[in-house]
Amino acid sequence: QVQLVESGGGLVQPGGSLRLSCVAAGRIFSINAMGWYRQAPGKERELVATIPDGGSITYADSAKGRFTISRDNAKNTVYLQMNSLKFEDTAVYYCNADLKQRAYDLSYRNYWGQGTQVTVSS
Repeated sequence: QVQLVESGGGLVQPGGSLRLSCVAAGRIFSINAMGWYRQAPGKERELVATIPDGGSITYADSAKGRFTISRDNAKNTVYLQMNSLKFEDTAVYYCNADLKQRAYDLSYRNYWGQGTQVTVSS
């Protein structure tokens, strides 16, 4: 079984920073893309940033210049450094990953974490 476990959420003032982490745990052979999504109350889940295993990183327009996604393949971990946080960044942030549990798996399977709350408030 595979779990994506997020951490690092919390309450922060506008202009502050937070760093989210997500560890993929369990039986894992390889991980392709990893990413962060968020869902604010009353809104649909939206992309924040994705990082493939090689290739170009993708950011939502709202994240460009403020957020940085990175990954540590040795630790099966993806990070999201969030700076200059705004009220509108308040949401539950979800980790996402495409991975294979076994070498002989024909395709990557998509997994979600349970989410971590980020609240930007004065």
